Amino acid sequence: MKAKESAEKRESNENHSIEGPASTTGQAPDPEVTDQARRRQFSAAYKVRLLEEIDRCTEPGEVGAILRREGLYSSHLTKWRRERRAGQLKALTPKKRGRREADPATVELARLQRENEKLKAKLERAEIIIKYQKKVADLLGFNPATEKGEDD
Repeated sequence: MKAKESAEKRESNENHSIEGPASTTGQAPDPEVTDQARRRQFSAAYKVRLLEEIDRCTEPGEVGAILRREGLYSSHLTKWRRERRAGQLKALTPKKRGRREADPATVELARLQRENEKLKAKLERAEIIIKYQKKVADLLGFNPATEKGEDD
């Protein structure tokens, strides 16, 4: 039964063109939403090409016609022009969403700082051990540093 229903849905979806449902079937479009909406991303080349095209416009209404044709808002142009004026061609490329990659120099610095702290702790422990070894040697009456004439 389900296979028959899904085949009917596919058939009704195939009858729809870009303009709307096929007029020959007389059926209403399928109201079920299948895909999740995705954020549009514009390449730097597209942004630059579009800004150049809009800069060439001289007649009233040409910019609006281009915006309608491309499905854009004037706020897109405002933002892209600001980025272009600031000389941020790199800023025209789409931003990667999500967690940022760590800078290799920062990662290396953090590793070296951790290693430095470990070595400091190890040195402190070694100095304490040496201090107590000297005390034990003094208690036993054996201190090679004083016998050789070296002072601590």
